[in-house]
This record gives sequence, structure tokens and C-alpha cells, in this order.
Amino acid sequence: MSNTSTCAIPLCDIQASYESLKNEIDAAVARTLASGQVILGPEVAALEREVAAYCGAKYAVGCASGSDALLLALSALGVGAGDEVILPPFTFFATAGAVCRLGATPVFADIDPETFNIDSEEVALKITSRTKAIIPVHLFGQCADMDALHRVADRDGVPVVEDACQAFGADHQGLKAGAIGEIACFSFYPSKTLGAFGDGGMAVTNDPGHARRMAALRVHGMEPKYRHHLLGWNARLDAVQAAMLRVKLPHVENWISARRLIAERYDELIDSMELSDLLQKPVRHEFGRHTFSQYVVRVAGGMRDGLLKHLQSKKIGCEVYYPVPLHLQECLWNLGHAEGDFPVSEEASRSVLALPIFPELTAEQQRRVIGECAAFVRQQVAVAA
Repeated sequence: MSNTSTCAIPLCDIQASYESLKNEIDAAVARTLASGQVILGPEVAALEREVAAYCGAKYAVGCASGSDALLLALSALGVGAGDEVILPPFTFFATAGAVCRLGATPVFADIDPETFNIDSEEVALKITSRTKAIIPVHLFGQCADMDALHRVADRDGVPVVEDACQAFGADHQGLKAGAIGEIACFSFYPSKTLGAFGDGGMAVTNDPGHARRMAALRVHGMEPKYRHHLLGWNARLDAVQAAMLRVKLPHVENWISARRLIAERYDELIDSMELSDLLQKPVRHEFGRHTFSQYVVRVAGGMRDGLLKHLQSKKIGCEVYYPVPLHLQECLWNLGHAEGDFPVSEEASRSVLALPIFPELTAEQQRRVIGECAAFVRQQVAVAA
């Protein structure tokens, strides 16, 4: 019998969700394979309808990844050479990568220090006549302040594209991510709240023109067959992945509830073990629902890397999202930024740490995670003495 005090605790347990739905998932895969319709087809079309309905939007276009969803969205808006797109420097690289691949220039606006989401006041300072879009990233499962962003964007007639790749099911003022911007982009990477068993993504919109354009772009710009009015690429969502996602979608609300409960339990453990001076708990804004795609704390006193190594040595999964902000990435040095340009993002990169979170995470596992954080503090005190 395994000792629960020494068993590894993963950052995310993908296998657990599969085991709980194994029979349904296996049947969905078998059904799809038996149909012979594995390129787009009815499974993808059904998932598109179901995701659109869940988000409260009219149209959804399945694609190969969240990265492709961003490319499709920006392409549908006509973003290209000479254009500028405003986005935060504290996010996954794909957000800036999509802008650069279209020949446009990413323009960074610093983040709010509490939520890690883009600061609308910073955005207002960066809009120019070349601004073609604004991409707020709903980081770690919490929507950016979309009301404030829309006030800024609407003043200049700039479309807002939601990078909701980490925020499936999150909402803002009662509207779900996916129905708050011109277009929204989702990732179904396996670790997401709604995760596939491989890559997958989706772009969601209420605009029929955008939907039609993205649907053509994902098949080499083809509409109708063998007629290419647009220069697209192969960005199709795999039908087998779509079938599995259809099995998982009805369970998303229960998984979100479980994640929120786990986040509350982490908060309580941090307080009860008197660690609030070391670990700054995630801030939830009152205007929306945080889905906790990740439970990310700030580690005080320059001790983040030490705590990371300690937890790893105890077989506890943890991760730094993100250790290098985008403006300091080597492939973007041509933008001319230097350390100090975006101080809030840079401080976040030095202090954030994601702790294990997935719906099946137990209270006992959580006590061990925070208990090891407390043990690390005791070690530091002993060394200092």
C-alpha cells in the first residue's frame, strides 16, 4: 500500500478525468472511427454548436489549437503588416506569436498587479492610428476587466479579441468568456478546464462574417471546395478530439465548482498555517467568476525559486507561469524593449508560483502541499538563525 505522505502530487492529473469517463470516451472514439468521418464532419459541427450555446454566442469554429484560434481571429479581422495589436507582456508566448506571424507588431501594455490581467489604463496609453485589435488574456481562469477595456476600445473603434485559452467557463458581469469580445479564442490543451487528449481549439463569435471567414481560413481559405479567395492554412480540429470533448463538456460546470472549492481550501490552509506573509493568495474580482485554471500565488521575499525547488524535491508538481515576460524574450528583442519597461509584469515573473490544482485533488493532498510550504519557511528561519 502506498504512503500518501510520499506519493507524488502532480500539477494536473489528466488521467484522473479520463478514468472517471473512460467508458463514454472510449465509446465516442469508437463511434467516430467507425463513421469514417474523421476530418471535420458531424462531431466537430456538433461540438461547435454545443460550445457556442455554452458560451452564449452564435457561432463557433473548431480548430487545431488555441494558437490557431488566435491566428484565425486576427486574420478574420484583417490584421497584417503595418498593424499594431495591444496585449499584455505577462502571458504565454502564443498571444504575441500570432500577431508576429501575421506581420503585425505586438504592443505591450502592463498588467494589473492583483489579477495579472491587462490594465485598461495602460491600454489607453498605447492606442494609435495603427492599432488593429486589443487582446486581453483572461489569465489563470479569471476574465480581464472587460467593461473598462470596452470603454477604451469603443472610443477608438478598436475590436477586442478575448484570449480565453485559460478561461473556459469564466464569466464577467454574467456573460461567459466567449461572448464579451468581437471574437474569443479557446484552447483545449489537455491541462485546460475543458481539455482534449491532444491539441484542439475554438474561436467563438456573434458575427456571421467573422465565423464564415474563420471557417474558410482553417481549410486553406477554401470556400467553396477548391476555390481559394483567402490565403489560409490547415487548422482543422480533429474529429476524434471533438468527440471526446463532447463527452467532457457536460461535466465542465461540476469541474469548475470543484476547482473553486479547492481554491477556497488552499486559501484556508494558507491562513491556518500562518503563511499569508509568504504566499499571497489569488485575488478574485467581484465582477466575475474565477474558474482557477491555475491556482497561482505570489511568493514574497525573493523566495519563489527556493520554494519551487523544495516542493519539487518533495514530488509536488508546481510551475512558474511565466518566468520571462514576452518583452524580454530573445525572438522579440527587435521590438527594442529592455528590463524595467514593464515593471509589474517583471515582478510577477519573479514571484508567481502555480500550485497543484485539478478537480480530483484531495483535501489531504492540499494539506501536504501547504504543509511543505510551511516546512520550507521553518527551514529558512532555522538557516537565518
